[in-house]
Amino acid sequence: MQPVLPHGFMRTNFKYIIGGGLSIGKNVPLRHEKLRWKSDMPLTEGQVRSKRDEFWDTAPAFEGRREIWDALKAAAGAIENQDYDMAQAIVDSANITLPNGSLTDCYDELGTRYQLPVYCLSFPLNVIQHSPDKDSGNDSGEGSVGGEEVTLKIRLSTTSKDVKLPVRTMDSIASAKKKLLVQENLGECRQRWYYGGKLLGDRLLVGECSITPGYVIQNIITELQIITPVDS
Repeated sequence: MQPVLPHGFMRTNFKYIIGGGLSIGKNVPLRHEKLRWKSDMPLTEGQVRSKRDEFWDTAPAFEGRREIWDALKAAAGAIENQDYDMAQAIVDSANITLPNGSLTDCYDELGTRYQLPVYCLSFPLNVIQHSPDKDSGNDSGEGSVGGEEVTLKIRLSTTSKDVKLPVRTMDSIASAKKKLLVQENLGECRQRWYYGGKLLGDRLLVGECSITPGYVIQNIITELQIITPVDS
């Protein structure tokens, strides 16, 4: 049975020769194996996910097409869930060539090269494991009642105003965002927190971010648009 593709993806036949007659090269099926690698410095799972968030947040600004980056992100997510059939279907539907059977080096049908860092596809062998309680709080986005209480200084992009937000070091960034949402009555919006020029991923814990007291976190706020379906 063919895997069901995510919304927006179409199954098409792969093109080995592009319009000008240029051959993209061989296309190897996606390897059904996890990439094994070791980080120079041990990282927590939250730190790895934060690096992934930062990459995917900036990837469309790189050379290449947005729809291909979106397909690669969806395929990487399928690989993380060990659904290789789904990942292969997404790759095929987007006409992506894998010369080595891996998303670390691939091409679209126009011959543009795309490279995914290995941390987007698997965790390092020396990843620092959290306790079950910590993991549970991190995944739910609600954070934890444990940890030391700290006050974050956050600058809102909508008003350029600096606000103070009391949180705990065991709170996840997602949990801290929810607290800010309630405290400042921000309504339905998307928040992206940057500290020292780096995006803070939602799964990171406040204590993992090494935020210097008094330093400002930039909060880029985007209002969510509610799209009403139109009957055809």
